[in-house]
Amino acid sequence: MTDAAHDASRRERLARWAAERHGLAPEALDLRLAAGDASFRRYFRLTLPDASRRMLMDAPPEQEDSRPFVAIARRWEAAGLPVPHLHADDLAAGFLELEDLGDTPLQQCFDDAAGQRAWLGRAIALIHELQNRAGPDELPRYDAALLGRELDLFPDWCLGEWLGLAPPPGWAALRQALVESALAQPVVTVHRDFDAMNLMVRGDALVLIDFQDAVAGPVTYDLVSLLRGRYRRLAREAFADMVEAFRRRAVADGRLPASTGEATFLAWADAMAAQRSLKVLGIFCRLTLRDHKRGYLERLPHFLAHLEESLAGLTGHDAFRAWLTETFRPALLARLEEAA
Repeated sequence: MTDAAHDASRRERLARWAAERHGLAPEALDLRLAAGDASFRRYFRLTLPDASRRMLMDAPPEQEDSRPFVAIARRWEAAGLPVPHLHADDLAAGFLELEDLGDTPLQQCFDDAAGQRAWLGRAIALIHELQNRAGPDELPRYDAALLGRELDLFPDWCLGEWLGLAPPPGWAALRQALVESALAQPVVTVHRDFDAMNLMVRGDALVLIDFQDAVAGPVTYDLVSLLRGRYRRLAREAFADMVEAFRRRAVADGRLPASTGEATFLAWADAMAAQRSLKVLGIFCRLTLRDHKRGYLERLPHFLAHLEESLAGLTGHDAFRAWLTETFRPALLARLEEAA
């Protein structure tokens, strides 16, 4: 079966499932494709006869396991966190019916500096709520093995597959240091992709989506996912100020020992941001090469800049930083020009 035929078959099955739930004929459904993402999931907007709307998720079970999403959605909603209400699910088929949150992800509210600061403040407040309300005990652990696998995406896909480069001087030492820094941090609930695209605007509040990969992991992870994400770059001073404000709130809430000083917490944030930037560089190359999703290439320089800024805040790793400037950056930009 071709990809197009498979997609059409899935859509027909999804329409029959939704129609049966709502007592409608499949051909009478107002069902329209709303979005796809970096995975194999697709989202359809269902408009019912009374004009109410639902979002239908199509997640083929042979490629996507929706059980974590369903379990987390129910736990987090019960904990009072803003997540889309789950109306129904058929896990065997890979179909979910969810609350429709509209079409405004957070990045669309970053038009001006004042608005960006206000919305970033709301998003950071939501990280505090997530860490305070949702315990990490039932989540997979963000352990050394997972951290290492993520880091290895950089030499495997970005260097080897995309650029044809060998791992650079200092890579092994940097890899170990970043893993150790992450493991040294207090363990909290981590969304793991707390990016502006995964925060939907509802009025003056935010709602969490795409949380199926949540883990029990480092306290700084979601913060740096937001502050060093794909849509904006913050000046060093602004980044440090927001990290320090987060540290003070985490200490006040009891999630962070009072003995964790400002310099230590900032170094944790920089190391965590470096780990995530390296992972993203690898993932975006993998999405391009393996999954034929070329729209991610244009974001590689953005995350390289994040990586450079993050490493500048850490001591040591001089050989790796020099390699980034002298070898990696020119090779990456040349390869992107070839691919354009």
